[in-house]
Amino acid sequence: MKKIQMVDLQGQYKKIQSEIDQAMNEVVASAAFINGPEVKKFQSDLEEYLEVKHVIPCANGTDALQIAMMGLGLEQGDEVITADFTFAATVEVIALLKLTPVLVDVDPKTFNIDLESVKKAITPKTKAIVPVHLFGQCANMEGILKIAEEHNLYIIEDNAQAIGADYTFADGSTKKAGTIGTLGTTSFFPSKNLGCYGDGGAIFTNDDDLAHVIRGIVNHGMYTRYYHDVVGVNSRLDSLQAAVLRLKLPHLNDYCSSRRMAARYYNNGFRDNPNIITPVTEKCGDICDTCNCHVFHQYTLKITNGKRDALHQHLMDLDIPNAVYYPVPLHKQKAYLDDRYKEEDFKVTNALAETVISLPMHTELDKEQQDLIIKTVMDFV
Repeated sequence: MKKIQMVDLQGQYKKIQSEIDQAMNEVVASAAFINGPEVKKFQSDLEEYLEVKHVIPCANGTDALQIAMMGLGLEQGDEVITADFTFAATVEVIALLKLTPVLVDVDPKTFNIDLESVKKAITPKTKAIVPVHLFGQCANMEGILKIAEEHNLYIIEDNAQAIGADYTFADGSTKKAGTIGTLGTTSFFPSKNLGCYGDGGAIFTNDDDLAHVIRGIVNHGMYTRYYHDVVGVNSRLDSLQAAVLRLKLPHLNDYCSSRRMAARYYNNGFRDNPNIITPVTEKCGDICDTCNCHVFHQYTLKITNGKRDALHQHLMDLDIPNAVYYPVPLHKQKAYLDDRYKEEDFKVTNALAETVISLPMHTELDKEQQDLIIKTVMDFV
């Protein structure tokens, strides 16, 4: 049996090695390393895939979030609501821009931002909501759109973990994750469902004026060289990464399908253990072949009998990779402590921090590996 890895990037690379090597060699030979033809081709391809008017590539997913907020012209002290249960980058950029982060609790089933908590957090200073499509599943965007419309708020989708996922509205129509709000952002970190071989990110929008502003921001505020019309940053996707992403993009749906198949196999294996709660999809409840609402960037269990930490160590002792995302809620992190926060407002997040564990999930995972993981977890729990 192959060694089990949390993410098998080498195995994925080997399947398209010749195409990747050729594309990277062509970029090196052209010496068009910054804003070269590969960047423009990838931008166009991704716009077509997402059915969005504007994709603006940038250097990484954190920059994408920051640039999106800069593009909206948010001012110091403006409040931005986001989920407490997520990676720090989401709240980090809010604080860096001297905006006021407002953390709220999440849904116990999907782990995504809780609508009632959002409603309670809105004040006259609230200017935006940042729903995080955590672990590969869209937040309740229909509900968030309604809230945003009622209160005249921007929506910035943090789509770092869910690129390729679909969101289905009540009328049956669908949109790609990241293309529903005012702006969407994503990361192309190597372990993402669509990952490059370094850092990379992008911002999405259907707003022509907003796209124009953001294109200037990512390039030092320039539209014409040495003429700086807006305050900007240096955040550009390099041509080598764009070449990798352009070749991997046609495989994205297959990558997501492979992850769903692996997730369904896990779910079936864990189904009869009362101490294990397996992932659900908001639309279907279970994992199905007929929709693409969850693309399983992570496969995350809840261990309900108090053995999560012991299970984590047991798996590590047996050289089975696993991870706890996220062991300390953001409202408890030193950098984001705030007297406004009360523990009773974060019951779900606090419980998740003590019960969740993520298992290996990637496109190269095979059933022999999964059988060993399932048996090991089941025997221990």
